[in-house]
Amino acid sequence: MGAPKQKWTSEEEDALRRGVRKHGAGKWRTIQKDPQFSPILSSRSNIDLKDKWRNLSFSASGLGSSKVRVPKITGSSSSPSSSSQALLLPAANNVTEAMLPADADKKPRDGKTPPKYGAMIMEALSELNQPNGSDIDAIFDFIKQRHVVQSTFRRFLPSKLRRLADSNKIEKVDNFYRLPDSFATRTPAQIKVSDPKQKDPSKASKTIGLFAASSPALEAAMAAAVKVTDAEAKAHDAHDQMMEAERMLKMAEDTESILTIAAEIYDRCSRGEITTLVPVAQREF
Repeated sequence: MGAPKQKWTSEEEDALRRGVRKHGAGKWRTIQKDPQFSPILSSRSNIDLKDKWRNLSFSASGLGSSKVRVPKITGSSSSPSSSSQALLLPAANNVTEAMLPADADKKPRDGKTPPKYGAMIMEALSELNQPNGSDIDAIFDFIKQRHVVQSTFRRFLPSKLRRLADSNKIEKVDNFYRLPDSFATRTPAQIKVSDPKQKDPSKASKTIGLFAASSPALEAAMAAAVKVTDAEAKAHDAHDQMMEAERMLKMAEDTESILTIAAEIYDRCSRGEITTLVPVAQREF
């Protein structure tokens, strides 16, 4: 069916980039009809342009088709025009990932909630123990009273709750969260374990304060821990935003394809041709 597709040349890729800069992404028919680009892209269909632009965007931004991947530094580099198409969100994510240690760097990409905050959330739901669940504000207030958290904790708490709900560790009912029924048998043991830790917090803080005053190394370690925690929160946010950007890009591409097909059907019908629509499997977003 037709001639085999030829490999894209650098001249065609450059023409596609200039066409997108001039007319915008998704205006494939307009780019094809533009006298400046039509001689170069005459052998390419609008579907070819769309697929090639998606590949260029993903390769330039470091995004994969299904999950986020860290760009690998190799000897070759992309052209200046290609790198100018990189998304801003992945760039921000790379900055935050550079601040994290090797272990923390893996957490945002594999979707796992850090044990520290996961334990805080589980403890809060266990102590609040509301039959219909607790909302985000109630969970945040409880954790803030029991633990020292960074200023950005409230902002990324919803994403952590969603991850725990997706992994079936907690249940989401409307806008409320609660522990599953299978967790109820373990709740008393967890409450008993956490009580002695809260018995005399003033004594513990005094001891730590005295030791910190005589140990510059501990002060530096505590400062580093705060920075790492803040960077970890930013990395989680960047991960969520990148996944949302990728989802919106796929939706835009599908919408463009539907509009293109509709325009072709309209053209055929206006010429009196009979067009048959064949149903295909629905694509999940």
